[in-house]
Amino acid sequence: MQRFAELYRRLDRSTATLDKRAALLDYFRTAPLRDAAWSLWLLSGGKIGGAGARIAGSAELRAWIAEESATPAWLVDASYEQVGDLAETLALLLDDPPADALDVAPLHAWIERLLAVAGRDETLRREAVVHGWRHLDREGRLVFNKLLTGALRIGVSQRMVQQALAELSGVDIALIAQRMLGRWTPSETFLRNLLSTQALPGDRAQPYPFFLASPLEVEADSLGTIDDWLLEWKWDGIRLQLIRRGDDLALWSRGEERLDGRFPEIERAAAALARDAVLDGELLVWHPDAPMPAPFASLQTRIQRLKPGAKSLSEHPARMLAYDLLELDGQDLRARPLHERRMLLETLWADSPDAQARIALSPSVDACAWDVAASLREEARTRGVEGLMLKRRASVYQVGRKRGDWWKWKIDPLTVDAVLLYAQAGHGRRSTLYTDYTFGVWDGESLVPVAKAYSGLDDREILELDRWIRANTLERFGPVRSVRAHHVFELGFEGVNVSTRHKSGVAVRFPRILRWRRDKTPVDADRIDALRTLAR
Repeated sequence: MQRFAELYRRLDRSTATLDKRAALLDYFRTAPLRDAAWSLWLLSGGKIGGAGARIAGSAELRAWIAEESATPAWLVDASYEQVGDLAETLALLLDDPPADALDVAPLHAWIERLLAVAGRDETLRREAVVHGWRHLDREGRLVFNKLLTGALRIGVSQRMVQQALAELSGVDIALIAQRMLGRWTPSETFLRNLLSTQALPGDRAQPYPFFLASPLEVEADSLGTIDDWLLEWKWDGIRLQLIRRGDDLALWSRGEERLDGRFPEIERAAAALARDAVLDGELLVWHPDAPMPAPFASLQTRIQRLKPGAKSLSEHPARMLAYDLLELDGQDLRARPLHERRMLLETLWADSPDAQARIALSPSVDACAWDVAASLREEARTRGVEGLMLKRRASVYQVGRKRGDWWKWKIDPLTVDAVLLYAQAGHGRRSTLYTDYTFGVWDGESLVPVAKAYSGLDDREILELDRWIRANTLERFGPVRSVRAHHVFELGFEGVNVSTRHKSGVAVRFPRILRWRRDKTPVDADRIDALRTLAR
């Protein structure tokens, strides 16, 4: 634990990329394999325990630290509100143990102790947690608490960790990234295989890391001549990588989840391809005779079913729109230019008539000039798409979000004027400010919550609104404050779905604050009927 705590300290206190990578290299060079495997898991966003095997909830941790530190519960809560981070609060409320009382067990031993009591009765869980509090120094205790709360965020990306491992092992970073996709278990065996320079049997079922587009934030005509670009519609579905390598079939989402069994019609189409291939594309629900795909909510009903029945398959038929070919007959094509990959994809599709009903080509959009493309983009919502994709014809298929070659040119968001109803303190550097907001619109004579948003205001506006919230609080519900209905904000969002889980009956997709409407009063806010109409 001490070795990992030192890594955490170095990473947390540095803002320089080279310093962070050096810290990672120093750690992985010397850490025991079992510790290194768990460290990789944690640095990649993995957590300890889960919903079915809980170690401790926030309320339990606050109650236990109050007892152990002889601190009144109200003071623990006040300290937490002031510090803004529960793990740090817990670490500060106890003194360091004497040197002869320190437990110098390695990281994996601490984690295994916690996993051994996860989901068991409170006495065992409390004993394991308190042992950590009583036998770790301040820095070790902070990391221990981060494991308990699942808040181990230290400013390193998974890509940076992979770069360090690639430098350490000599394995190409693309292969390391590929082997880390999907679900894996932190173990010595996994780490050895990850850093192996030999081809492994499991590599055949692994997808390639996805290449992601960046939002277009400049005028399209600044990209140069339109002839250098391939234009496609931006579909509102799930990014999908389809793998057909011999008898091995796999479907992978961009969220690194295998979807095998959930879309049997796509798997049958994959088996009908004329050649082995890895396709990149978009998964949608699209009825055979419909002019456009069904709303995203229809796709969500399929994602939630591990083994869809006949009714689900009939009511929500899936289709993949393929727009890139990453591998053909075992040959990696990612280093070849997009226009060549596209030509090979079109040939493969033409040679696979039995697959065409469920795997279609994402059509290119013809535009002779950028102003023509802009006009087509304005039609996006009536076509059931989100805008245009702009891909440089000469581009290779890269890893992650690399700016310059792939852009998403989305249509302007839908908007609604809504009233601020609730506020909650943020996290990190904003933990002492109210920065997370809930907004509502009119339903009859009442305001009903429809969206939560925390982005869109600048620092000056946040400070001004924070002062107003503190002075106009009506009630408190734990960390949440309800406020007087006074301020109106224009919110942007991508779409609206019907939802039985929300009191308003609708769920707004990707809401964010566009501007503070100081010129409006609450009576000027929109009504729920407008959102319900959009949802329908």
